[in-house]
Amino acid sequence: MKRIVSLLVLLLACSFGSDTALSQSSNGTAKDTSTGSKMTVEGLVRDVACPIQNLEATATDFNLKCALECARNGSPLVILTRSGEMYIPISESMPDTDQRGKLMPFMGKYVRASGTVYQRKGTRAIAIKEIKEMKEVQLKTN
Repeated sequence: MKRIVSLLVLLLACSFGSDTALSQSSNGTAKDTSTGSKMTVEGLVRDVACPIQNLEATATDFNLKCALECARNGSPLVILTRSGEMYIPISESMPDTDQRGKLMPFMGKYVRASGTVYQRKGTRAIAIKEIKEMKEVQLKTN
């Protein structure tokens, strides 16, 4: 039940942003869809709480110690882009399965994730097919 409530809070919080700045594998824009679009998203794998509550935290300037502690305590994980958009990791199939294990090795790292992106009313999700760290991206971790 706690996980469901956390996910609902996450979905509600993510719905406040309405921009779509995606590194796309096809020409087009993300829009509300149940079929999804094949895309690539670049951003920081981190907990959801800090960028929601601390507007100064960005995808390249953040408190790594705090992000790791929040993740260890069970805060949902997202991919935060440079433009501040958040992508919730989901599975390709229904019922959805936990994606935490796939993301934890990349916690606090800047990544390129490719897969199917879904969007509904400003909330974004990605079913990750491939994820790789982008070591060339400089991160400032206070």
